[in-house]
Amino acid sequence: MKMMTKLILVIIGFALSSGAWAADEQKSGDDVQAASLEQLLQMVKEGRVENQQEIKDRERRFLADKAKQADAVAEAKKMQADEEARSTRLENQFDQNEQKIASLQDLLSKRLGSLRELFGVLQQVSGDTEGVFNNSIVSADPAVDPNRSKWLSDFAKSMGRSSKLATIDEIEKLWFYLQQQMTQSGKVTKFKTTVVKLNGQEAQQDVIRIGTFNLVSGGEYVAYDNSSGKVKELPRQPAGKFVSTVKDLENAKPGDGFVPFGLDPTSGQLLALQEEVPNLEERTNQGGPVGYVIIVLGIIAVLLALERIISLTVLGAKVKRQVSNATPDSGNPLGRVLNIYHENKSVDSETLQLKLDEAILKEEPRINTRLAFIKIISMVAPLLGLLGTVVGMITTFQAITLFGAGDPKTMAGGISVALVTTVLGLTVAIPTVLLHSIANSRAQGIMHILTEQSAGLIAEHAEAEHKGS
Repeated sequence: MKMMTKLILVIIGFALSSGAWAADEQKSGDDVQAASLEQLLQMVKEGRVENQQEIKDRERRFLADKAKQADAVAEAKKMQADEEARSTRLENQFDQNEQKIASLQDLLSKRLGSLRELFGVLQQVSGDTEGVFNNSIVSADPAVDPNRSKWLSDFAKSMGRSSKLATIDEIEKLWFYLQQQMTQSGKVTKFKTTVVKLNGQEAQQDVIRIGTFNLVSGGEYVAYDNSSGKVKELPRQPAGKFVSTVKDLENAKPGDGFVPFGLDPTSGQLLALQEEVPNLEERTNQGGPVGYVIIVLGIIAVLLALERIISLTVLGAKVKRQVSNATPDSGNPLGRVLNIYHENKSVDSETLQLKLDEAILKEEPRINTRLAFIKIISMVAPLLGLLGTVVGMITTFQAITLFGAGDPKTMAGGISVALVTTVLGLTVAIPTVLLHSIANSRAQGIMHILTEQSAGLIAEHAEAEHKGS
């Protein structure tokens, strides 16, 4: 360090002397040229004198500069010594500060003790509560502090720093928010807020909040969107029996007592799942072409069965009236059979029996018409359902072959076809079998009356013949 300082001072002195020498050379170069040799000699003499004088002046200035340089070197050495002393003093102070900080850290750890666990619990509770507040419908209530979630987030982050400890005010504020959430969970409140419609339009509506479970407005269930902080309509409402309780709740007045209400205990998760549940039309469309064929056949079978039941009921009533009426009526099967009997009273019993059997056989197709077709549909419907099941399983296996079995959604289409067509086939077959049984029993009842009355007429005719003989 000392050698470096001396070298710098020597360079500075050399530079100053070189500058003075250059200035002198420039002045000598500006002299006037001699006109003769004598003048030149005289100029040389004068120049030697001047040069000697200049050399002496330079030596004097150099000595003066050398003294100044020595003073500068002494001053630099003094400054160096001061700085080295200051550096040593700061190093000692730094070591002392490190020792003091370490002792204070140990003292802080000892004094905190179980408080560290408390602050860790506070941090964890703050983070968990922030998530609860963000998803809670209580946040939709204007009466609740809208900045509570942000405060909890900042508080949890600040608690994550080891140098930051929670204050009494912060702990009390956290307790207040927790107590407020618990208090609001047991209240039913009404307030006005923005409701986003399904078409994207917004409207100010009255909203009723039932604890932390449900929001209702305009006679329907609504949901809270935590991303936008607004209430939105649901794409699909639950069953009508639940929606009717919403209207009862909105129309309730203070003092009415308890009002039945369809509560979602999952705080809206079940209502959100309603969007994924297909309605009757969507469920029917899942059956595909096979499902449509089953539905068409089911409609035809039901219409035919109802028509047959009504017709046979009316026809049975006419036949029963004809049983108690001796005058034949051609408007019912029994009346037409009686007409055949009255027209052939003169023939023998065997011939009359053949005539009456023939008349009954003519009435039977009219009575049993379309019943066989209904029965066929009742047998074909489950077979079509089985066909749909096979088609759905083929589709499922094709999806597994192409995409693997890792994603259930790729197999959902084929499974839906398989299950829905099976359900549709059974749904058509079961009532069709019942309706066919009812219609067939009515037809068999009419045929039984015709056969019974025919047998009675033949018996009377045979008895009359026996007496006459």
